[in-house]
Amino acid sequence: MVKQPASIFNDVIGPVMRGPSSSHVAAAARMGKLIRQMVNGNLKEVIVDFEPKGSLATTYHGHGSDMGLVGGLLNFEPSDPKLTSSLEEAIKQGIKVSFNIVDYPAEHPNTYRMKVISDQSEEVHLTAISVGGGMIEVQIIEDLSVSIAGDFYETLIFYKDVDEQDLITYVKDIEKQITNIDYSDYSIKNNVSIINLKTGYEISNEFITEFKNIKKVTKVIQLAPVLPIGSRKDCVVPFITAKEMLKVGQAENLDLAELAVLYESKRGNISKEEVFDKMKEIVLLMKKSIEDGLKGTSYENRILGPQAWMIEKKANEGKLIPGNVVNAIISSVTSMMEVKSSMGVFVAAPTAGSCGGLPGTIIGTANEMGLSIDDATKAMLAAGMIGVFIAEHATFAAEVGGCQVECGAGSGMAAGGLVQLGGGTLTQGVDAASMALQNILGMVCDPVADRVEVPCLGKNVMAGMNALACANMALAGFDKVIPLDETIDAMFKVGKMLPSELRCTGCGGLSITETAQTIYKEINK
Repeated sequence: MVKQPASIFNDVIGPVMRGPSSSHVAAAARMGKLIRQMVNGNLKEVIVDFEPKGSLATTYHGHGSDMGLVGGLLNFEPSDPKLTSSLEEAIKQGIKVSFNIVDYPAEHPNTYRMKVISDQSEEVHLTAISVGGGMIEVQIIEDLSVSIAGDFYETLIFYKDVDEQDLITYVKDIEKQITNIDYSDYSIKNNVSIINLKTGYEISNEFITEFKNIKKVTKVIQLAPVLPIGSRKDCVVPFITAKEMLKVGQAENLDLAELAVLYESKRGNISKEEVFDKMKEIVLLMKKSIEDGLKGTSYENRILGPQAWMIEKKANEGKLIPGNVVNAIISSVTSMMEVKSSMGVFVAAPTAGSCGGLPGTIIGTANEMGLSIDDATKAMLAAGMIGVFIAEHATFAAEVGGCQVECGAGSGMAAGGLVQLGGGTLTQGVDAASMALQNILGMVCDPVADRVEVPCLGKNVMAGMNALACANMALAGFDKVIPLDETIDAMFKVGKMLPSELRCTGCGGLSITETAQTIYKEINK
């Protein structure tokens, strides 16, 4: 299957969720929703193995992988209020869940090896990875290679005692019977095999029954998508690099927000109006989250109490260094982070750990400038377009590239969005994003006490300040020197050079300071 281009709403701005981490909670919930569709009976037992050298072995509980996965298995959405009590709900339903640290080969730091057993003696074995920002890939089912991201309807037909030539023949026969199959693939190992059909619609029960009645078919599984934007065969986007986008924008006189709308309408096969309206809904949700956070939040086992309100209070008392936009960004970023930490609803943008920097900066600035929701929506679209290039050519997973690809990425995106808010040009928006990303190369991910609060709050605030400075530098005409595409490439390479201890494992940086260890023991006693 040809790799699908990144989507603003799949890969960059979203998901709408609860919990500390999109790589852990939202991604695991999406895995769980896919796995639940693989068995007909009630869940009886779930066994999850993490390998010791990856990120999940040390962070799966504090970052909510267990909560998210079990919530998905119970068919809860990542934003469902019941998600936070999913482990307790599984116990009530008599589902035995275990998480184990087991030494096995795993190429990706966010690898889940799972076994699910139902009360009808169904047993499913699979391996999946979380690739950042809530995006996933199921890679192995029953020891057979697959590639399932949750953006298609998937029909899995399992066979025994067939050879590869048989499978090729079966695929050709199926393609004659069923029209509009986007992709078909097969895998075979040790006398067991699978045909995987990807479609934009659910295959009829008539065909499923036919498949099940074939002599050598052992089972048939159908999976519905779990991502908001579906994929399709021959998905062609107008550009996939900043350099290509600049050519299109300059030729058609489009700004960064308009190019984002053009891109996502082509990527998702939806109208431009739908793209704008969908982003507007997201911005309104972000705005509400910030407003809720400013009212004050609370949650057990939280390191930081509510602080967002302090900025406005102290500013009104004349006790802060003047800077209305700066202080609006600080309070908005902090508010969003507090909503996340209190298990409220928010939007991962581009990730949960970096959920404050981008929306707090855009919405805080728009409010201070007296701009409309439509203006903020255009700015968020512009930021989303910058994010597509990061998703496509780097990653949003701190486990792969450190915090530079989370809070740092959010800063670059916010810089582009601020230029849109400020009425700057397309080139200025792209240049601002490049300058902001240049400033964060090498930023590590070292959350204290396995909570996405410290130093995450400060890094989100820093992301906003960096974005503001770079936006003004670009608007003033500063030279970015290194083009955005090259900066993104450098960021990805730097991330891979970082030792694993500094990539969201809790094994380096502030995570292992004496105070951090004391806080960890206090929270987990």
